[in-house]
Amino acid sequence: MQHTIQHLYKAHGDDSLLYAWFLSMHTRVDIILCCQKSENELMLVVNSIYDTLRQLERIANYYDPSSELSQVNQRASTAPVMISQSLYRMISLCTEYHKKTLGCFDVTIHSDNYNQDTIHSIHLYPEAQSVFFQQAGTTINLSGFLKGYALDKIREILKVHIIENALINMGNSSVLALGNHPVGTGWKVSFGDQASTTKNYKTQSILLNNECLTTSGNNSDDRKHIISPSSGKPLEGVRQVTVITDDGTTGEILSTSLFVANQKQRELIMSEFLPKRVIDLELCQMV
Repeated sequence: MQHTIQHLYKAHGDDSLLYAWFLSMHTRVDIILCCQKSENELMLVVNSIYDTLRQLERIANYYDPSSELSQVNQRASTAPVMISQSLYRMISLCTEYHKKTLGCFDVTIHSDNYNQDTIHSIHLYPEAQSVFFQQAGTTINLSGFLKGYALDKIREILKVHIIENALINMGNSSVLALGNHPVGTGWKVSFGDQASTTKNYKTQSILLNNECLTTSGNNSDDRKHIISPSSGKPLEGVRQVTVITDDGTTGEILSTSLFVANQKQRELIMSEFLPKRVIDLELCQMV
């Protein structure tokens, strides 16, 4: 496991800085930790983060046939399936957010014969810690939730190790910024997909302090990976929505929901969650 993580370390007086990076959750994860700790102490923190992300993938990776979620998707339409406490919590959260986002966030969107009632076929049984899909062909995809949820788990690790200044960047689309940069206030973060080939697309940057940034959308006309719950079809057009929130889970769900929402839904969702900032990259406007 250790060889998959690369890092650089620099100590200056009582302060130290560690920069580490590795691949996880189908993207590159960059970590900057600033505090008064040794290289070995900080690498223990990085390894803990790495292990946590790997565990989340083993539980909830929709595309891995050996993951716990994939096993649930294969079996839960025939009989209730006992699941881990972690997966139960994730599914429960997502069904709650489906209601709060007026159906704009729907983890059953990739189900066979999907319709807007498909998510109601999910039945959770807290006493048995199990799940059952009443509708055949129902599947759960947590991809639009998992990285934001992971940021909150990473934040818990950093709190345990008393690290107050840190930047966690998962592919520029899911970012946690705590405290301050070594030579400044807060963290200046670029966001959006810098791989965009669209001429009019401009990478944005923003200063974060004890906040999360999450982005959802299409960075080219060829990439249409977010499906509208109202139509059941991929949304077209080069557009991305970036949300600034206090926690990653809410931000991840909001960025997806606001991307698919119509204007009325968007206004109601904004009033429900009150995100700190919302930036539509097609319009390059901040709300």
